[in-house]
Amino acid sequence: MNSRSFRVPSTIHFGINAVNEAGAEARHLGARKALLITDKILASTGTVDPVIDSLKKAGVETVIYDGVNSEPTSSHVLEGLNVLREGGCDILIACGGGSPIDVAKAVRVLATNQGAVEDYMGFNKIAKPGLPLIAIPTTAGTGSEATMVTIITDTGRDVKMLIGSPYLLPTVALVDPVLTLKMPRGLTAATGLDALTHAIEAYVSVKAQPMTDIIALSAIRKISRYLPQAWSNPENLEARSETMLGALQAGIAFSNSSVALVHGMSRPIGANFHVAHGVSNAALLGVVMEFSLMGAPDRYADVAAAMGIQVTGVSPMEAAKMGAEEVKAMIRNLQIPTLSKLGVTREKLDNVVSKMADDAIESGSPGNNPRKATKDEIVELYYAAL
Repeated sequence: MNSRSFRVPSTIHFGINAVNEAGAEARHLGARKALLITDKILASTGTVDPVIDSLKKAGVETVIYDGVNSEPTSSHVLEGLNVLREGGCDILIACGGGSPIDVAKAVRVLATNQGAVEDYMGFNKIAKPGLPLIAIPTTAGTGSEATMVTIITDTGRDVKMLIGSPYLLPTVALVDPVLTLKMPRGLTAATGLDALTHAIEAYVSVKAQPMTDIIALSAIRKISRYLPQAWSNPENLEARSETMLGALQAGIAFSNSSVALVHGMSRPIGANFHVAHGVSNAALLGVVMEFSLMGAPDRYADVAAAMGIQVTGVSPMEAAKMGAEEVKAMIRNLQIPTLSKLGVTREKLDNVVSKMADDAIESGSPGNNPRKATKDEIVELYYAAL
C-alpha cells in the first residue's frame, strides 16, 4: 500500500460542556483578542454566550462577526477578513453550522496569505499557515470542524468553490452535543444525512485507506442508528451525542479519504438552485448509490452491514442493494423533500443541466467514485433525483 497521510485537529474536546474549553484553548494558543464568526440567529438566541463567557474568563477579548446568514460566500469571507483586521484579532473562533466554520477557515488563511479567496479554488494552493482557529459546531452534519476543506460560493460567477489544504484544518475542535438540542427537525435530518453521505463516500471512495475505513464504518453505524432517534425526539441527548460523534467521525474520514459523486453533483445544485448542501446530498444519495453499487459491491455490502442489515448468506451485490434501499427509506422517513419539491423543475433543469454536469466533473469528486460516471450519466442521475 502506498504511503498515505492522516490529519486531524491537534486537540478535539468531545462531550457535554466541551464548549467551556474555548477560553483555556485560546489562551494556550497565545490569543489576546478573538474574532468570533457566527450567524445572527445563534448570536441572538444566546447560543454563543458560553463561548464568549469562557473567553472572557480566560482574559481573551471578543469581536463578533455574525453576518454569515446563508451558504458561505466570498462576500462573507471579505467582510469577516475586514472585521478581523480592523479589530486586530489574533485568533478565530467559529461557532455554528458548516457555513460559519467554512468562512472562518477562509478568513484565517487570507489573514496570512496574499490575494482573494477566489485565487485558492482547488487543492494545495495556500502557501502559508493561517491564524489559529477553534471550531465549535452547532449542527451534527458537516464535520467541518475536522476537515481540510472549505466550500465558498464565488458570488461573481455563482460557482461553489472547493478549496482544500492542510492549512484549513482547525487547530482545535470543541464538539458539544448540547449545542444541537435547539436544532429544528428539518435541519437535524438534513445535516445528519449530510454526515451519512460523508461516511459512505469516504468508505467507498477509491482513495479510502485503513484508518479512514475504521472511522467511516463507525460513523455509519452511529448515524444510521441514532439520527432517526434524534429526529423523532429532539431532546434525546444520548441520540444527539451519538449522532454528533458520528458526524465528527465522518468529517475526519472524508477529509483523509475523499468524497465522491454525490458531492460532486450536489455543489452545482446549491449554486444554481440555492438548495442547502445537506438537503441536496440527501436528495442525490439514494440514486447515486444505486448507480455506483457495481463498482464496489463488497464495500457497499459492508455499508449495509454497518447499518444493521442482516447480510449473512446473501451475495455482496444483494447486500449492497439492500443497503441502498435502507438509505432511501431513511431519507423518506426523515421527510427530506425531493428536488422537484424544492423548486428544481424539469424545465429549469433543462437550461442548466449540461453545465452542472461539467461543473460536477471539474470539481474532481466524481473521479473518486467506485463507478466512474460519464457526463451523460451524470445528467441522467440529475433527472432521476427529481
